[in-house]
Amino acid sequence: MIKVGIIGATGYTGAELVRLLKHHPLVELVALTTQQYVGLPFAEVYPHLSGKVDLVGEELNIPALVNRCEAIFVSLPHGHALPVAQEVIRQGKKLIDLGADLRLKDPAVYAKWYRIDLDQSLDRAITAQLPAQAVYGLPELHRQEIRQAKTVANPGCYPTSALLGLAPLLKNKIIDPNRIIIDAKSGVSGAGRGLSLNTHYCEVNENIKAYSVANHRHTPEIEQELSLLAGGEIKVTFTPHLTPMTRGILSTIYAPLSVNLTLPEILKLYRTFYQDEHFIRIMPPHILPGTKMVAGSNYCALGIVVDERTNQVIILSAIDNLIKGASGQAVQNMNIMFDFPETMALEEAGVYP
Repeated sequence: MIKVGIIGATGYTGAELVRLLKHHPLVELVALTTQQYVGLPFAEVYPHLSGKVDLVGEELNIPALVNRCEAIFVSLPHGHALPVAQEVIRQGKKLIDLGADLRLKDPAVYAKWYRIDLDQSLDRAITAQLPAQAVYGLPELHRQEIRQAKTVANPGCYPTSALLGLAPLLKNKIIDPNRIIIDAKSGVSGAGRGLSLNTHYCEVNENIKAYSVANHRHTPEIEQELSLLAGGEIKVTFTPHLTPMTRGILSTIYAPLSVNLTLPEILKLYRTFYQDEHFIRIMPPHILPGTKMVAGSNYCALGIVVDERTNQVIILSAIDNLIKGASGQAVQNMNIMFDFPETMALEEAGVYP
């Protein structure tokens, strides 16, 4: 058994972590921190966990919390993870950050896209090394590094969907890497639990709209990991959309083929690339992925179409943004870090309809 704490437990991703970890046979949840609900039983914040969770929300005391735990999840907005990571390293514990602070290896790129200086209140000599030391936590691509890691940067939801869809093509160099278009739709839970006009019911209901066109913060994360796969710098066109559903991401990805391959040949390539990956589902040609296929699960459903008329391959990648796109993947990373069975607490099928 390991003792686990969750910082920021009362957001949507934090609550999903609580739900998943409460059913993990090798985890004891010992601390749930919150700003808004200090002193309130967690099951009163999320009544669906009544009778399952008896912990009370507590204020964050970083050194004391790290001392009590062997693994710490940080489920906070960007800009808050480095003090925790610094203390985790000092005490020799392990951390999985669900925010963006450790994902980008270049601090200048982070500062440009997130408009924040991570070093502003910490020891620069220490914090400058933290993103470089953290492992990017996409198990299907970085499993061996995750196994040895002390700090893991859990991927963003959009990047998870896009990277899993594109990895086999880029690794095998069968598409033009300079003409990739990623058109992605997400449910409203991806915006978090906080109030905002853009996620107000009247703004979202019976509406679909693009946002952060050409400047979404997940763009450099996608490009960083695709560039590693391709062995050279890649830039993509990425457009996210908000859809009137609670959870799920569907990415439709377009890329010109650089070699002549048929659909059966490309499907074989995908099945070979992901042959040992429990959470990847390659759909047969007559079934295209939808978000309902994976809702409530840690699976990624991939569908492939070859448009012979335009010589393009079209990849459809569906995930649950709160599970494989966030909390489920974080638990998957924890399992790898502690040498637990990777699927532990994550094997349930999704919920349908």
